[in-house]
Amino acid sequence: MVPRWVRRSLWDVVPRDHRDSPEALRQRQGVTVGVVLVGAAMLGLSLRIEPGNPWFYPATFAMAVIWTAGAFLSGPLHLGRIVSPRDGDTLVRPVLSPIVLGLALAAVFVVGGLVVREVPWLHDQVRSVTDFADQGALPLLVLVTVVNGVAEELFFRGAAYAAVPRHPVAWTSVAYVLATLATGNVMLAFAAIVLGVVVGLERRASGGILAPILTHCTWSFAMLVVLPLLFG
Repeated sequence: MVPRWVRRSLWDVVPRDHRDSPEALRQRQGVTVGVVLVGAAMLGLSLRIEPGNPWFYPATFAMAVIWTAGAFLSGPLHLGRIVSPRDGDTLVRPVLSPIVLGLALAAVFVVGGLVVREVPWLHDQVRSVTDFADQGALPLLVLVTVVNGVAEELFFRGAAYAAVPRHPVAWTSVAYVLATLATGNVMLAFAAIVLGVVVGLERRASGGILAPILTHCTWSFAMLVVLPLLFG
């Protein structure tokens, strides 16, 4: 049986009225398409920079600026609410449950990593990402990880989600995967599929970006710490 807090975090949709006017929706859609194209190109460029290259950090922060600017230019964003796990009636900001979901998702990836590291080609794909952690200063890497996690959710589960009238969880997950594929890394794209669906369901249930941001950042931080240990 699915725990009640999981159902409320991922499935039970809280009541809200966040509908855009036809004009506002067209603006969101135009901004979203343009930013996805620019962002995918920039993402591919930033992750093709060699580990240890000083241009890596400016490039990744520029990526965050692109996603964030696109999110706020598209129109209003909402933090979202879920049903309180205490009384079942009050609507509250989602904080603890998204963090727990991020940790649970990280645990699943750790188990998968134990399998992936035994496959040479996949091992090399993951290793190409963890090399950045080996070459960089941990505090700066944590900052980059958090800033980009927030920025990606502002755009994909904020602007892009609101720009899609039908099946937004599926379409924003596809857009996120396609943008990630610009890196040329299959394992990053696979991670984007799983993460995109989970945070998309959180966005659908809560009506906002807070839960996706917390889950994404928790998962990303855990991967930053654990993956170099698995693939060292």
